[in-house]
Amino acid sequence: MLPLQIHLTLPPWIGDVADVNRRYESDEDRVGLAIELSRQNVERGGGGPFGAAVFNSHSGRLVAVGVNRVLPQSCSVAHAEMMVIMIAQQRTSRHRLNEDGGHYVLATSSQPCCQCYGATVWAGIDELLIGARSEDVEDLTEFDEGPLPADWIGELERRGIRVRRDILREQARGVLASYGTCGTPY
Repeated sequence: MLPLQIHLTLPPWIGDVADVNRRYESDEDRVGLAIELSRQNVERGGGGPFGAAVFNSHSGRLVAVGVNRVLPQSCSVAHAEMMVIMIAQQRTSRHRLNEDGGHYVLATSSQPCCQCYGATVWAGIDELLIGARSEDVEDLTEFDEGPLPADWIGELERRGIRVRRDILREQARGVLASYGTCGTPY
């Protein structure tokens, strides 16, 4: 019989890092959480150096978090952004997060790859906040971020998704550099 479901999980330490009772008011607070998730994911051997979080921007409340789980879960789509989008959708019971009129922010430790970029378009994200750039990822690690439209920011903005990048970029680059030199692929 063919399997009828999939099961993806986040590591158990997530609750030690992500505070659901805190208000994450600034872009730096939001990307800072994504970067800390990426750092902890590497240090604790949970996966690759990527973290992401979804927030309700009106309340500053955390909706969901994600970290890279590709190798531990044997699933090529288990990127941090994909995980957080799926968890946020499950938590809100909506395939488009903002269909309730809310305003949702995706904060990432690094610029989304081509897969996660596509998911951002369809997930009901209103703002995308980015730490490190894709060139940082490719320069400091062995990851291939895949092709994006030449004007990828313009494409998102035409769809109503505001983009802000280079938020705490050096901190995000530090996690990537640490991962790149550790020699342990996750």
